[in-house]
Amino acid sequence: MNRSRPYPHIKVIIPTLNEEENIYDIIHHLRCLGFQDILVVDGHSHDNTVECARKLGAKVMLQNGEGKGGALREAFEECLDADVIAMMDADGSMDPKELPSFIDMIDSGADIVKGSRFLPPGNSDDFTAVRRAGNKILTGLTNFLFLTKYTDLCYGYMVFKQDALRKLSVFLKGSKFEIETEICIKAKTLGLNVFEIPSFEHARRSGGSNLRTFSDGLGILKMILTELFMGN
Repeated sequence: MNRSRPYPHIKVIIPTLNEEENIYDIIHHLRCLGFQDILVVDGHSHDNTVECARKLGAKVMLQNGEGKGGALREAFEECLDADVIAMMDADGSMDPKELPSFIDMIDSGADIVKGSRFLPPGNSDDFTAVRRAGNKILTGLTNFLFLTKYTDLCYGYMVFKQDALRKLSVFLKGSKFEIETEICIKAKTLGLNVFEIPSFEHARRSGGSNLRTFSDGLGILKMILTELFMGN
């Protein structure tokens, strides 16, 4: 690991809910890579997630509402003092070692950089056939309706330039996993430069997923249609 490069003006947001067995490795790896400003937004975990994060020096914010989207929206309000803001999951599926590549793209002029499991050599160890098909369908629908060219819509490994997140965050309304798709659509509407780079999604390290394939998939579809007919 590269321990020599510090990232003093970059904040990493990690939403958590009962991730005690996973959060240690993620924060530890981020710190080894030079990321020191880490914000854990906890959705009222019943295990020792909060205590573990604090012991490792992360700032912890207790979520007021519920859901991943709600956690991210609350966090965005608190992190606009950073030059660059990253968001990643707490289950160990997103590799912190990929984060410098995202930041390099921001430095090269991107407003938002998002990971894609469908851009080679990206891939996933965590896809079921149903989830893969659902993602493909929702991505294709979004590209058709909004004239975008995304390859992976439902993936929350993203990095934002401060000005871009400032413009975007005030329009976000998603409360659950649909916020990842909402970000992609509204970034297009606002004319922000979004770049995808390959990302490899590992299988969850421990515990069960908070994602509910069918109900959350329907929530994403509802959000897409709402943006089509009511978004502005």
